[in-house]
Amino acid sequence: MVVTSRDEVPATLKPEYNRASELKAFDDTKLGVKGLVDAGITEIPRIFHHPADTLDNSSSGDTQISIPVIDLQGIDKDAIKRKKIVESIRDALETWGFFQLVNHGIPVSVLEEMKEGVRRFNEQDNQVKKGFYTRDPMKPVVYNSNFDLYSSPATTWRDTFFCQMAPNPPKPEDLPAACRDILEQYSKLVMKVGILLFELLSEALGLNPKHLNEIDCSEGLAILCHYYPACPQPELTLGITKHTDHDFVNVLLQDHSGGLQVFYQDKWVDIPPVPGALVVNIGDLLQVLPNELNV
Repeated sequence: MVVTSRDEVPATLKPEYNRASELKAFDDTKLGVKGLVDAGITEIPRIFHHPADTLDNSSSGDTQISIPVIDLQGIDKDAIKRKKIVESIRDALETWGFFQLVNHGIPVSVLEEMKEGVRRFNEQDNQVKKGFYTRDPMKPVVYNSNFDLYSSPATTWRDTFFCQMAPNPPKPEDLPAACRDILEQYSKLVMKVGILLFELLSEALGLNPKHLNEIDCSEGLAILCHYYPACPQPELTLGITKHTDHDFVNVLLQDHSGGLQVFYQDKWVDIPPVPGALVVNIGDLLQVLPNELNV
């Protein structure tokens, strides 16, 4: 028998780490990682700790290489320029799978308001925000922290709200008041960008410009809005893990904080935010589509 002083706890009596229990406790708060930050934590819960090799692989990206930039200025007025843009998109997707899109037609003011709307949603009154917290994917608006909270090996430091804005958008009254108007406005504008992108992608594949739109590639639009509060121990966790996107095309709007990386030629490359630009990447569905079309 081991005798200890009252303020010592024998190692054999220390409570074991129960991940399932801690995940549920975190989920039950319905406040996400923002709630942890608001509580003033100085050490992040163990559920957020990622393996050292995962953190080492993505902690520093190459800043000497830049992804291609596609400028859509004048695309509808100059057939020669349109052809060059199509060729640039083909090259970018064959080599990177990513590109920055500028002069896409969405005003910078709308982009900034969209980012501000995401911030307003996440920083609004907790009781209002809790009303949207759910793990039911059929809800018109799904707000939670980590959609794969109970299945992933490590939790990521982010909160997200999600809504399917096309083809059957939520009723306006079902959208959060904090960002309702800008969600509707941004969705309409980014949908136009998406339709144009599918025209250009069709041409890049040697198809009729209308082909991908006619087979309904642009019919759906899902908006995912990620929020990454300041982390007291960023060296232990990630905002998001490496992944591919399970869609046709992904259009990403970054804020000024940056942090986005892509894997290129066996190394991670930083994609610094560019004011007014959108980051476009092809998803898993579009990568397999040419095989189905025999192109």
